[in-house]
Amino acid sequence: MTKDSFELTIFNGLKTLPHFDPELSIENTPEVILNFRRSIENTDGILICTPEYVFSIPSGLKNAIEWCVSTTVFSDKPTGLITASASGQKGHEELQLIMKTVMAKFTNDTTLLIQGIKSKINERGDITDKKTKEDLIKFSDAFKALTENNRN
Repeated sequence: MTKDSFELTIFNGLKTLPHFDPELSIENTPEVILNFRRSIENTDGILICTPEYVFSIPSGLKNAIEWCVSTTVFSDKPTGLITASASGQKGHEELQLIMKTVMAKFTNDTTLLIQGIKSKINERGDITDKKTKEDLIKFSDAFKALTENNRN
């Protein structure tokens, strides 16, 4: 669906980031955090896909974003936000609020809430729900346009 549109780098290191420490956010910042921030700065866009945990976003994701609050790495960065969970509404709202706070650039079309995700995928992780597939195509097209418009 998006193979020809995007070159993705997946960051699986949320668990490796140290707990946020505001005293280290600007001076004596850990190297792993500096590298994380650089990876955000050097990309055309950010895609965050997350479940909802206890009506919120996962703590590791929040921690990663907190390390970036004192910077401008997310400012005007084209961003796509997907929440895929049982309900997901509160987590999705929180994610949008947080990303607005760090001044990420996203639109209604580059946000997607997929409720009842377990009934919409098979055991291999393939999407089996027609509406979800259509929503993802619309989301992908909007995210591609947002990143392309940002380059111009």
